[in-house]
Amino acid sequence: MRMSDYRVSLCDLRSDQLLDVLPLQSVAFDDYIGKTGSASGSIPIPNREIAARVRSAVTPGRTALWIERGREIWWGGIVWTASVTSDARGFLSMQVQAGGWASYLDHRILADSQVATAMDQYDIVRGLIAYAQNTPGGDIGIEVGTEVSGVLRDRTYSRYDVPRIRELIDQLGKVEGGFEWRIASYRDPESGRRTKRLILGAPIRTGTSEIVLTHPGPVVSYGWPVDATTVATAWQSRGATINSNQAAESRPLMSELLVDDQAIAAGAPRMDGSSDYSTVTEQRTLDDHARADHARAHAPRTIPEITVLVDGSISPALLGATIRLRIRDLWWHQGLDERYRVVGLSLTPPERGRPESARLYLEAA
Repeated sequence: MRMSDYRVSLCDLRSDQLLDVLPLQSVAFDDYIGKTGSASGSIPIPNREIAARVRSAVTPGRTALWIERGREIWWGGIVWTASVTSDARGFLSMQVQAGGWASYLDHRILADSQVATAMDQYDIVRGLIAYAQNTPGGDIGIEVGTEVSGVLRDRTYSRYDVPRIRELIDQLGKVEGGFEWRIASYRDPESGRRTKRLILGAPIRTGTSEIVLTHPGPVVSYGWPVDATTVATAWQSRGATINSNQAAESRPLMSELLVDDQAIAAGAPRMDGSSDYSTVTEQRTLDDHARADHARAHAPRTIPEITVLVDGSISPALLGATIRLRIRDLWWHQGLDERYRVVGLSLTPPERGRPESARLYLEAA
């Protein structure tokens, strides 16, 4: 695959009307489950005609950027920053930075209070996205489904907290019994239309057959970080300050104190962790957050990453898929043979003799 086999389309964010197709050099893009992906690149400006086209097509905050490989869409998002630069020889280019579709929800604030009672958590998410897209100028074409989680939630979102919609969705998913979400980019197989669609799952899983990757072999390198800075054997979360008696001392809502007595008895040191949820006013909701946060802090954080050469089995469709990883080297001298779920992908297209490669971020399946 050559860089020329990649196509970069610039479109109007709201209508998705094609504005132009321009070359993009030094391209890099990534996508994840759990955080917003990004893309960057440089548009060369060799003459006045191209300069006029770039000026017309690229408007940060209003231009959508789609990256296609062959006929497949591999990434989509919004151009947020653009910088025209001139080097020492007078060659001009525009450096662009884009964020995935979820980044749009960072720029939308809930201006009307919302109440959900015994509502499926997926319906709450869809309701928040519908709120964003039903306001004038707010519809950027995010499509949603009808799947249900079977988990009912009570939530009250106050406009006086001026909450950002992406933050509300993230918090809703990060409770005990929560979920994952992302906005995927792909071409509709029937209509051929560029599509941005909300994906929900607990967790998100894709694919029906696992891919086997080996080192030595298709895996050209790997990293195995272990981070204990977030480990906690005791946890407490803090909520909103609630005080109906102005004469009394103001105190925040506090979750139950969670202590992993079993780990401490087994020799682990006491390490305390905490989290803040300044807009949470219900004890049950705060306790759900605390239990979920404590569960994530039980063990050192390990997100293995492997770098593979891109072939027919590697694409952004791997997000949520299960792979089987086999490694045999000095560290894994007895051999590693485990299954992992792909939770992130960072791709570097080929350029000037550099092979096309992808870095996959993994978690235990």
